Amino acid sequence: MKVIGINGSPSKDGNTVGMMRTVFKPLEAAGHECEVFNIGGKAVHGCTNCGWCKTNHEGRCALDDDCINEAIAKMAAADAVIIGSPTYFASLTTETKALVDRAGRVCRGQGLLKHKIGAAVTPARRAGTLNVFQSINNFFLVQEMIVPGSSYWNVGMAAAPGDFENDAEGQGIMKTLGENISWLLEKLN
Repeated sequence: MKVIGINGSPSKDGNTVGMMRTVFKPLEAAGHECEVFNIGGKAVHGCTNCGWCKTNHEGRCALDDDCINEAIAKMAAADAVIIGSPTYFASLTTETKALVDRAGRVCRGQGLLKHKIGAAVTPARRAGTLNVFQSINNFFLVQEMIVPGSSYWNVGMAAAPGDFENDAEGQGIMKTLGENISWLLEKLN
């Protein structure tokens, strides 16, 4: 089965991707295909509330000059979606916010993510991760997705590149999350 990780961090191989790759390990060991798709660091547009997606059910946003429609297509084609965003001032990155707002409108109206698995991951130096975690999970829940738990919230303590590798508790949380997603994929298949 297919798992897509949407990276909202401008760092293509930073702590957010490190967290996703830790989640991927048990999934790949169970034979699931995993991919990271980077939206972070790319020019994206926020939702303009044009209403196009309400009347044109094409599985995409009217704004088609950035990577968000490609991300929507990858999420719709996957069995499980992991969205990761570093914590910036206790909030999502701009790119992740654009994804949540635009994909939320497109996918909700068409049921593109209904009954898929969704999981959020977020690193931070110190605090604010729960706001990011909740924002992404709210997106999943409104899409009628299944949100698995782990041994704690899916957060990691990291600031400098590679810091997450030293977060033993965070590593364990991500591993358990991957195991739980794998278990759910098997049950839903």
